[in-house]
Amino acid sequence: MKTLASLEEEIKGWTALEGQLKDALELAELGDDNLKEDLKKEVESIQAEIEKREFNAMLSGVYDRGDALLAIHAGAGGNDAQDWAEMVQRMYLRWAEKRGYKTETVDITPGEEAGIKSTTISISGLFAYGYLRAEKGVHRLVRISPFDSSSRRHTSFVQVEVLPQVEDDNSIKINPNDLRIDTFRAAGAGGQSVQKNDTAVRITHLPTGIVASCQNERSQIQNREMAMRVLLARLLELKQQKRKEKIEELRGEYQKAEWGSQIRSYVLHPYHLVKDHRTNFEKGNTEGVLDGDLDPFIESYLRMTLGEQGKS
Repeated sequence: MKTLASLEEEIKGWTALEGQLKDALELAELGDDNLKEDLKKEVESIQAEIEKREFNAMLSGVYDRGDALLAIHAGAGGNDAQDWAEMVQRMYLRWAEKRGYKTETVDITPGEEAGIKSTTISISGLFAYGYLRAEKGVHRLVRISPFDSSSRRHTSFVQVEVLPQVEDDNSIKINPNDLRIDTFRAAGAGGQSVQKNDTAVRITHLPTGIVASCQNERSQIQNREMAMRVLLARLLELKQQKRKEKIEELRGEYQKAEWGSQIRSYVLHPYHLVKDHRTNFEKGNTEGVLDGDLDPFIESYLRMTLGEQGKS
């Protein structure tokens, strides 16, 4: 039903575009000079929509059309890194809001004095995973630290994970005996208890050591279901990564990914610049980027990688 609804929504979009194109042609056939400006705007709108749909058509990965799980982890650096993690969280929430995606915080660990240590967010909408997979990696911030009394420049790192959100996957078999399930009280910032009962759930997959937790829902059953979905997504990601590493190893291309290899830098001092190190795409409007203007970076990276796939 979810797939059907998605396809119906896409068909509606194409039908609306077809109607818009017919209206523009009728407007052009009138030959009225007073309508030139309106016609120009209409053509620009149609062209932008066609380019968007042309780009979406290239997102043909197995999970590209589906929802995503976005996990953000503060790196070393104490308050600065945890504050940066919260800034990154806000950046993606604003990006999702602008695209009309639905977001839900699955799990969050507040920072000791500021920001957050980690969070997992469910992002639902057409092509959510297809777009967000471009954001996986280390994000670096350079700024004057608000936590440094001497106002020195600090560098902070945040790790972003992006996983496909799947309801079920027949290729992943989870043995219940391989799971350790712990329950605890959900807590908010400042240690305030959100629930008086042990509703939060943490599931550990013993063979791999992968941990998934959820404390956002109001019942233990709901939290357990969501935690299992997060675990499934992490196991699926692990399987895909091992397959990729094996292929690259056979090709002689495999290189182990290390923590320090940032994909993007956000510089707020001594100048303002956001630069993606994979594509060299950059923008000087750091405020806009941190407010969710990520599409140019995402599309630049995806066009590059999709182009490389087309050549291979």
